[in-house]
Amino acid sequence: MKLSGAKLLINLLERQGIEIICGIPGGSNLIIYDALRDSSIKHILARHEQGAGFMAQGMARTTGKAAVCMGTSGPGVTNLLTAIADARLDSIPVVAITGQVSSSLIGTDAFQEVDTYGLTIPITKHNFLVQSAADLLEIIPEAFRLAESGRPGPVVVDIPKDVQKEIVEITSWPEHGLKDAVHTCDDNDLKQALEMINSSRRPIIYAGGGVVAADCSDDLLKLAHKNSIPVVSTLMGLGAYPDGDSNYLGMLGMHGARSTNMIMEEADLIIALGVRFDDRAVGKACEFCKHADILHIDIDRSEIGKIKSSNLSVVGDVGHALSELAANVESSIRISWSARIASLRMKYPEIIPDSNETFHPANLIRIMGESLPDDAIITTDVGQHQMWVAQKYPFRKPRTLLTSGGLGTMGFGLPNAIGAAFAKPDKKVVCVSGDGSFLMNIQELATLAEQHLNVKVLIMNNHRLGLVRQQQELFFEERFFASSFESNPDFASIAKGFGIPAFDLDDQDNPELFLRKILGQDGPCVINIPIGLENKVFPMVPPECANREMIGD
Repeated sequence: MKLSGAKLLINLLERQGIEIICGIPGGSNLIIYDALRDSSIKHILARHEQGAGFMAQGMARTTGKAAVCMGTSGPGVTNLLTAIADARLDSIPVVAITGQVSSSLIGTDAFQEVDTYGLTIPITKHNFLVQSAADLLEIIPEAFRLAESGRPGPVVVDIPKDVQKEIVEITSWPEHGLKDAVHTCDDNDLKQALEMINSSRRPIIYAGGGVVAADCSDDLLKLAHKNSIPVVSTLMGLGAYPDGDSNYLGMLGMHGARSTNMIMEEADLIIALGVRFDDRAVGKACEFCKHADILHIDIDRSEIGKIKSSNLSVVGDVGHALSELAANVESSIRISWSARIASLRMKYPEIIPDSNETFHPANLIRIMGESLPDDAIITTDVGQHQMWVAQKYPFRKPRTLLTSGGLGTMGFGLPNAIGAAFAKPDKKVVCVSGDGSFLMNIQELATLAEQHLNVKVLIMNNHRLGLVRQQQELFFEERFFASSFESNPDFASIAKGFGIPAFDLDDQDNPELFLRKILGQDGPCVINIPIGLENKVFPMVPPECANREMIGD
């Protein structure tokens, strides 16, 4: 069978099980698009390549499977870079397929030429510059294997135009690119880990995104219950352990609960599972839980000792580790530790606003939590609204929070919600955004309207870059600059212009009832919600401070 490189690529993607691709055509990938026209794969025409990259992320984050985005050369590639870097920092399996100028023109500053290979080396798990069509038989399965194996991450496949046109003879098809077998942990290491846990008096489990990636939330719950170990979560780990469980202490770190950070100060063992000790979680690293031993389990050897030294490190799949630990740990009831935790939670209680203040961010998120099912998918942009969601929304299942953790990308929320709705059409999807973030990828409202997806967008609107202004107020002596929007658009009218139902919540006679009603309906909708400038994200760990040095309520 003779196929062009472009048709070979599409065939390989079909065989890989890809059903949806998000992207934008251009001069250097039109040959691929021409081949895609006759494919069973559904193409989603994004309005910006960054949107396409984040849509692919939304699919990958909700399923754990590699998703595909496409862009042309030059600006198509550079527009994809932010989404690729975001996927790298949050360990999300994405395969980005980019068009490139013909091989003979590479390095000549040809029209729409950039060094895709060089640009993406630092922000990918691996990248390929395809030199012949036949190489695709090996490269495409390998790209998916790499993206999903071990610590997941993005892979870029850059295909010059002449390679797309090249005709090759296909005699047999390669095996599908499947993720590698689980990297099991060393038995002796796990035995030592069990000894550390069983002999500790005040242990705490510190769970991160690695627990979500390994799909091992059930074993985490078993371990915590069997040995009576309290659990804290990173931002990326929210949902890995159910909110409301008696052992759950919430999110730690910069905007974690004060009681959570103070409880961690009294631990004698930190069981770090699938975490990287990032600065937003641990604050000043040398001060983080300095009186506790640390047991660190992670799939990525490079994270061991990178920021925080551990007393015992176990390199391997955290799912395998949790399965073994949950099965073999001693049953224990830690009465004194539980009592001390209860005492500290009473000493540092959560500040709850008056329930009649509907437009207080905490109450808006409470209404969301009460109105949506446990398996609803929540996406956020980046800023105050993101932290309010992390603090207040009751995440009870993994892969129900999609947020930009490592890169902190404004404009993330809407296209991620679109991707999530493609991957999970039976789920309710809600994007919580801020007026500043929403403007970053507002053009994807056209994609949402075109596809008529079940996505609700809630815009917390204070006419400010809220978290920037908060830091200017607290740490720059109220020298406010470049953080206020003197001219802010009418978001409801704009959404209606795209063909999406939209409302201003403050125009409703009963805002709470109206919000509950909208969240219960199907189909797309945008709701603009004015919030007061006085609302701050508290408590907060100031820069360069230890987690115990929190300020605010």
